[in-house]
Amino acid sequence: MAAPDTPSTLNELQTPCMTVDLDVVKANCTRMIERAQGLGVGLRPHMKTSKTLEGGRLLTGGSCSRIVVSTVAEAEFFASGGFDDITYGHIITQDKMPRLAVLAQKLKRFHVFIDCEEHIDLLEGEPLVPPGRMWSVIVKINTGYNRAGINWHDETLVPLVKKVRDSLWMDFEGIYIHEGMCYDKQGEAVKSTADEQIHRLMQVSELLSTHDIKCHTVSVGSTPSCSLPGKLMSKVTEIHPGNYVFYDVQQWQIGSCKRSDIALRVATRVMAHYPQRNELIVDCGFTALSHDGKGAMPNGTWCLIEGCPKLKFVRISQEYGVITTHEGSAMNYENLPIGKIIYLIPYHACATAAMHPVYYVHSGENIVEVWRPNRGW
Repeated sequence: MAAPDTPSTLNELQTPCMTVDLDVVKANCTRMIERAQGLGVGLRPHMKTSKTLEGGRLLTGGSCSRIVVSTVAEAEFFASGGFDDITYGHIITQDKMPRLAVLAQKLKRFHVFIDCEEHIDLLEGEPLVPPGRMWSVIVKINTGYNRAGINWHDETLVPLVKKVRDSLWMDFEGIYIHEGMCYDKQGEAVKSTADEQIHRLMQVSELLSTHDIKCHTVSVGSTPSCSLPGKLMSKVTEIHPGNYVFYDVQQWQIGSCKRSDIALRVATRVMAHYPQRNELIVDCGFTALSHDGKGAMPNGTWCLIEGCPKLKFVRISQEYGVITTHEGSAMNYENLPIGKIIYLIPYHACATAAMHPVYYVHSGENIVEVWRPNRGW
């Protein structure tokens, strides 16, 4: 809920700040819940975009269960907020083991990622209490994205999983991929790319089954692939998209959403006019917007400007943004007086949201809630 001293309308906000359209977020969350139900798969939404308890409740349909997080701090935050089935969606490292052990002992279900024998050694060196409590282990698979994960065709994959299965300290939960290649595709190409990765993941599951190893979880997901599911998406046990809570220009370009599905804006105010160079400046720099988007946006810049298709955000520094017009047309300064709020639609919602300690959540012009995201690692 909003604090008593929170501005009641968008026009009263101090800028720069981040605004979230609550009605759009609710629609995005409901749509993905219904899509997962239609596919017959579980939904484990990723919290890395909103990083808020309020967002988590909407993403899980109020169940406060079955989520994935990107940092230990997020896992602790959501565990303290009543969420009881959490996947730590990051490869484990030695420095984080004591905190992970506390979570594994506290939560009803808590899963960790490994992709090599060194990770097994870390888990066996940090046994859980009480005796008999086991680490729930998911092996992260690389099916072509080439970030984290053991290669899907690696000859050491089966021995690695067997070592987890046979350990006195671990339960083998399943396998997981992030098909990040979908972010470089559009439309039907998203579906075919995801299907190729899922096919490889299913081959891993089938290979393990020939060795009497059951994958309870076969998990895939990215916002593009889960917004545009292909033929094989129904073959997995769960999906784990995250960005869809807000969506952004990148997702709109891919075809994951309509422009009206983008819930996040950065509010900024006009600070000064410079007619001699056909520019104006606003009080939003990269610390409120992020650097993401330059060169990838349809207008070759960092964001779109709501309701102003002729305007272009051309230069950015820490706390300043410079705006001009497209194609050399003259700036209409009368419509953009000093002090006027302009709304920026970001290229990458996750990066932009990470800049802000507070989200001003609105319905129409009225601010109805204030969300405070978890921060840090």
